[in-house]
Amino acid sequence: MRNCNPLNIRRVAATRWRGQTPLQTDSRYVQFEAVEWGLRAAFCIFRTYARRYGAVCIRDIVRRWAPTSENNTEQYIRNVCLWTGLGGNERLTEYDWPQLVKAMARQECGVVLRDQTVVRGFCLYKLY
Repeated sequence: MRNCNPLNIRRVAATRWRGQTPLQTDSRYVQFEAVEWGLRAAFCIFRTYARRYGAVCIRDIVRRWAPTSENNTEQYIRNVCLWTGLGGNERLTEYDWPQLVKAMARQECGVVLRDQTVVRGFCLYKLY
């Protein structure tokens, strides 16, 4: 959360996000000006997962986001399903993504984001 990056989006040299701070002092994770910008970036990544990889359910999204080489991916999926009330193989639309982001932030950082914060991040995603 210190980076305003509740889903722990990693830095990639070729990627510059809207709302990213000009000075990046964390060598591993992107630093954003506000949590909402970090959430917007997550929504953009979900869109890429859906379009490029056909990842449209919790199971497919989390497997890409949190590979087994670095995480207990199956437990991550179970937690996200529990916290969203959605099935792991249920086809999601982008309007389900705010629930998904909220649950993934809880898994990644142990924080329960306020709904208003998530909605503001989603609105930034829809605007840009």
